[in-house]
Amino acid sequence: MSVVIVDYGSGNLRSAHKAFVRAAEDAGDTTAIVVSADPRRVARADRIVLPGVGAFADCMGGLTSSPGMVEAFTTAVMERGVPMLGVCVGMQLFADQGLEHKVSDGLGWISGEVRPLAPADKSLKIPHMGWNTLEEVRPHPVMKGIETGPDGWHAYFVHSYAFAPNAADSIIALSDHGGPFSAIVGRDNIIGTQFHPEKSQKLGLKLIQNFLAWAP
Repeated sequence: MSVVIVDYGSGNLRSAHKAFVRAAEDAGDTTAIVVSADPRRVARADRIVLPGVGAFADCMGGLTSSPGMVEAFTTAVMERGVPMLGVCVGMQLFADQGLEHKVSDGLGWISGEVRPLAPADKSLKIPHMGWNTLEEVRPHPVMKGIETGPDGWHAYFVHSYAFAPNAADSIIALSDHGGPFSAIVGRDNIIGTQFHPEKSQKLGLKLIQNFLAWAP
């Protein structure tokens, strides 16, 4: 089995690669983990990871300016049913549109939009940076063995915007920063995290292992 972390000029590629390799090794998984900007390699992958750091429009622009990349992973995910994980802005790109600085079209895979965080407590800083627990909204295989709730494991967040899905059943887990926001979204063979699994220690490694074993 092969996992391709998509290189389109945005994302913590080195950190993501190291985390996936470690998670696979800890689980005794011999999966090949590669970072690639080659759409042909992405099209043949058994698992695809879409990272993302920065502004929504910039990340979407990076994807669309990479010849054949969107078509490659769209065919793999939508036609072959390949599991795909979006991370941070990579997850946000699954939305219909993002509202960061301007209205920008996303992939439209999970209906909804990416909106600014608006904590009720105005003393809370934006961007939201730090460690939060998760509230599981509905069961999902990627959450197997992960402790949630107020005393659960912590995930690392750094963001100013959050995905607001149109359908409640697109939300797998919530977190809170002066109000709830989507921490994990998904449908079918697509899943995304607002937090960074590659920086989330125990929780992140377990989620990666679950993603590698997931057979939607």
